[in-house]
Amino acid sequence: MSSDAKHAKLTSVDLRFSGMSRYTEDHGQSLGLSGWVKNTRQGTVIGQVQGPADRVNEMKDWLRNVGSPSSRIDRAVFSNEKDISKQEIRGFSTRY
Repeated sequence: MSSDAKHAKLTSVDLRFSGMSRYTEDHGQSLGLSGWVKNTRQGTVIGQVQGPADRVNEMKDWLRNVGSPSSRIDRAVFSNEKDISKQEIRGFSTRY
């Protein structure tokens, strides 16, 4: 890991959107993010994403504009965005 990557600003953000958690987990892993997602009974996905701010922003853009192949994203909501000193979650998973 480069010294820049070690000192990159880390961000945590909660999310809620329409879509499928499986593709979101795959995309989060491809960006090297940590976090979790869970399908709700209301047909939305909730979760949290952590990692370097630029990668978290890439994930947010993907959720707003692309999403999973079978989803039509009506709305992606991001809340509780904050800087963190270290990632509190290891890996990226789907919760059930």
